[in-house]
Amino acid sequence: MADPVDNLQSTFVPEYMVTTAFTLEGYKIVRNLGVVRGIVVRSRSVFGTIGAGLQTLVGGNITLYSSLCEKTRQHAFDLMLTHAAELGANAVIGARYDATEIMSGVTEVLAYGTAVVVKQAPA
Repeated sequence: MADPVDNLQSTFVPEYMVTTAFTLEGYKIVRNLGVVRGIVVRSRSVFGTIGAGLQTLVGGNITLYSSLCEKTRQHAFDLMLTHAAELGANAVIGARYDATEIMSGVTEVLAYGTAVVVKQAPA
């Protein structure tokens, strides 16, 4: 597998080059490119709301909402990785998520972090 350091022109940063930490083990940060983000605003469909409402009657995990949340987080994450690659990054450190309900049934999900250029640290 090619090292992501050698491929700075990819359309997105590989997921394994993203961390919630502020360092990336085995790599040295050579340039900080700033904050990157991916923002998605989603609403529930009428059918999803009805289906989830029926699931609440039974109790337990509301899989329709879990699935929607996971897809939305992944979409925001992918947008963040694309934003980082557009700046020339090959890694993202300090990755985080945030969510805000804009109005009833409409939620914004934000994935953000710091885009960096890294090179493999000497052994």
